[in-house]
Amino acid sequence: MKILLIEDEAELADAIQKSLEKELYLVEHASEFDSAMEKISLYEYDCILLDVMLPGGSGLELLEVLKKTKVEGNVIIISAKDSLDDKLIGLGLGADDYLTKPFHIAELNARIKAVFRRKNLNGSNQILTGNTALDLTEREFKVDGELLDLNRKEFDILNYFLVNKNRLITKNALAEHVWGDAIDQADNFDFIYYQIKNLRKKLQSSKAEIEIQSIYGVGYKLTEL
Repeated sequence: MKILLIEDEAELADAIQKSLEKELYLVEHASEFDSAMEKISLYEYDCILLDVMLPGGSGLELLEVLKKTKVEGNVIIISAKDSLDDKLIGLGLGADDYLTKPFHIAELNARIKAVFRRKNLNGSNQILTGNTALDLTEREFKVDGELLDLNRKEFDILNYFLVNKNRLITKNALAEHVWGDAIDQADNFDFIYYQIKNLRKKLQSSKAEIEIQSIYGVGYKLTEL
């Protein structure tokens, strides 16, 4: 899962980022309004953790931009402001949850998983496709009930494809989602080709009823057989 953390308190942001990375999330960080605006304009995220009070502007303004541009992604407001009016405004602008500081990181992690399940997986922890099952909680992938060994990047790639089944995924979008926003500066995406090649071999050898198709010159698409 790729997360954008928009938080100006350096110590808190560092603690949140380190904790979420231990959960094997890919976490990008913006500490003020303009850099946050740039990131949400250029990149896609599974979840956005949004502080309301930011240098240079309000997190609620960013939320309005997300709503107007219909950017997909789960938004959790993390704020020191605990008034009912602020919560109602935030939720009314399209936020999926509102967490008041101070909070336990474990609760934040639970909320991230909950909003992702609710919006992307109909409340489930698993993505079931054909004879395969990808478990987001256990980070396991099974074919016909048998565990298939995947490395971290293979799991993240497959997760992204399954959430976007039958959709064209460009190499650039895949690279940013699995390796981070800075990857758009890479000279080439050969590393993606090798990861996809190995993942395909594992899917074929296990007789998984899904396949990753190459769309020449553009990217890939996962389909069910």
